[in-house]
Amino acid sequence: MKQSAFVFVLFFSLAGALPREAIFDAADVLSDSGFVSMALTLEVVAETLLEQSPSATVFAPSDSAFKKSGQPSLDLLRFHLAPLPLTPSSLRLLTAGAKIPTMLSGQSLTATTSSADRLTSINNIKLTQSPIYDDGSLLVYGIDRFFDPNFQLPSSSDSNSSCSAKNHTASVSDSFNQAIQTLKTGGYSAVAAFLEMQLFGVAEFSGITVFAPADDLVLNRIGDFSQYPSFFRRHVVPCRLLWNDLVNFDDGSELSSFLEGFTINITRSGGVLVFNGVPVFFPDVFFNDRIVVHGVSNILASQNTAFRHNAHVVDYEGNLFDTSEF
Repeated sequence: MKQSAFVFVLFFSLAGALPREAIFDAADVLSDSGFVSMALTLEVVAETLLEQSPSATVFAPSDSAFKKSGQPSLDLLRFHLAPLPLTPSSLRLLTAGAKIPTMLSGQSLTATTSSADRLTSINNIKLTQSPIYDDGSLLVYGIDRFFDPNFQLPSSSDSNSSCSAKNHTASVSDSFNQAIQTLKTGGYSAVAAFLEMQLFGVAEFSGITVFAPADDLVLNRIGDFSQYPSFFRRHVVPCRLLWNDLVNFDDGSELSSFLEGFTINITRSGGVLVFNGVPVFFPDVFFNDRIVVHGVSNILASQNTAFRHNAHVVDYEGNLFDTSEF
């Protein structure tokens, strides 16, 4: 059994964009800190890459890395940029195998920090202990060499997704308790309470995937207690799908949810995977052998019928909820 805590108190906003001044300030600090090559590169690609996002984290290779590898391609630079602000505390919450989305479409970095490590490690490369630059929206960490886009952790049979019943070594109770405790400590208490009260036990069939909005989004959108069951059911899919499974779906694919008639449409926007128009910025918030949770940046709303026309529908047999139960 394996779990991953990819939990961030900071939540990504779709409004606005990184100011050019912040990017050039970061470049100045990089240059003063001995990362001259990345400082110059950052200035050149600022308009193309960073100014399209309201927040970002940059992983800056050292001058010696540039000298050894030469000027990186634009795609390789995108692989060193994450479209969210990763603080040191949030990075330390990552367990080995957690995925970090990048600005290179369909490509993620992998957390490789072990419990014995003093420094955070990504793709088996250690980061500087503190950000070289941090203004709250833009953070820059130093690394001693370029990330390898082909990096993979050794495969493990217990991390494979499954959409069919199988023998499990852990009890359903254990699986849910792990997910609930992780979500409660990471700003997803509303979703955790829903799992505890309404979904306890259903993952014993084929597993579930939860698209979890943060607490502030939930509390701001629903006030009537009678709306809670349908609100949460539409954020849950009766199938266990890790981030690596989701990125392999074609644009226009649809996932059935626990809310009858509500489907989740998968598309891409600027290389970012989106569900009913809502980006997933925190993949694999939690996963074990029955449950996968992905953090989303907003509430999932229904899509226009025309938007779903001719889409490939990924359906699942039956609905594990008895609609008369609530």
